[in-house]
Amino acid sequence: MTIVTHQDVFNKMEEWAPKQLAYDWDPIGLQVGNDADKTSKILITLDVTEAVVDEAISKSCNLIIAHHPLLFKPLTSVNTSTQKGSIVEKLIKHDITVYASHTNLDIASGGVNDILAHKLNITELQPLVQTASENLFKLIIHVPKSHTEKVREALGTAGAGFIGNYSHCTFQTEGVGTFKPLDGTDPFIGEKGKMAFVEEDKLETIIKEANISSILKILNEVHPYEEVAYDLYPVKQTGQTCGLGRIGTLGEETTLGNLCESVKAAFDMSHVRFTGNKDHFIKKVAIIGGSGEKYAQTALKKGADVLITGDVNFHPAQDAIEMGLPIIDPGHYIEKAMKEAVKDYLNKQFLEIENIVSKVNTDPFYFM
Repeated sequence: MTIVTHQDVFNKMEEWAPKQLAYDWDPIGLQVGNDADKTSKILITLDVTEAVVDEAISKSCNLIIAHHPLLFKPLTSVNTSTQKGSIVEKLIKHDITVYASHTNLDIASGGVNDILAHKLNITELQPLVQTASENLFKLIIHVPKSHTEKVREALGTAGAGFIGNYSHCTFQTEGVGTFKPLDGTDPFIGEKGKMAFVEEDKLETIIKEANISSILKILNEVHPYEEVAYDLYPVKQTGQTCGLGRIGTLGEETTLGNLCESVKAAFDMSHVRFTGNKDHFIKKVAIIGGSGEKYAQTALKKGADVLITGDVNFHPAQDAIEMGLPIIDPGHYIEKAMKEAVKDYLNKQFLEIENIVSKVNTDPFYFM
């Protein structure tokens, strides 16, 4: 049976939501624990509270994947009489590791904001606020003709050669590779001490910066040579634009009031707050998980008929009214939608590991 370590899980999370996407103030990644520990069972949660840790203990989970970091501000000491300190103590005593994927998962393709938008059937999605573009590299590989197709297929399956809606994109040329195996080698082709002349193909393809390590690992596994010959160059062109929030269109125009009801149903909310006329017609929607009130003007400039976001304060709401932009505020907790999505993703990556969604409600608010 394959042994999966916490670092293996982290690597897969970072293939989906690369660390470089996160804001520099965001303390993502390993929060508590040992990344080298063997993963037995994973609990997925929005927040790490003491109740969530108790749930992990009761369900024999030794890894917690969270959206919101437990240790958002640096600790100057671990005082176990404090709320944070007692949680850290309990985690360590029970050998539970905590990993956070926060703004990088917000920004990532298929991440939190895409999840929220898809639940409302918003299409033609674009980032609301551009934060970065993917860095691309050209990978050039020399491979004996007997293994060209095997290498091409393996790299394409691992994510190399994706351009737009096309996969497995390569450019192939023929040539002759030369080398002389020396003492201590075990050549796939050729004899020790003699020059070898091998008909080879040169494959050129494009890979994302976030996928470099995993693709090179695959390359070394499928390539027949002891020493794999390859070149890796940064290219000027960039890949997919990344950003916070999403803006897109509804399948059919609806009223603000009806959209409020759709938001309540999609995110299992008893009520939402909103500004504006409930009979106002909505077609283009901006949505941003968490607290996105400061992006109201951006949403308006991009043609949004409404902004859906949480934690909206009094005066920013007034400002939005003056600008003519309705706001729907379903609260911060709608980000809980990430739990099922992370579970589905990890289920596909690690068939041998059980992943469960936390049942603890970490929303601090109740409504009467």
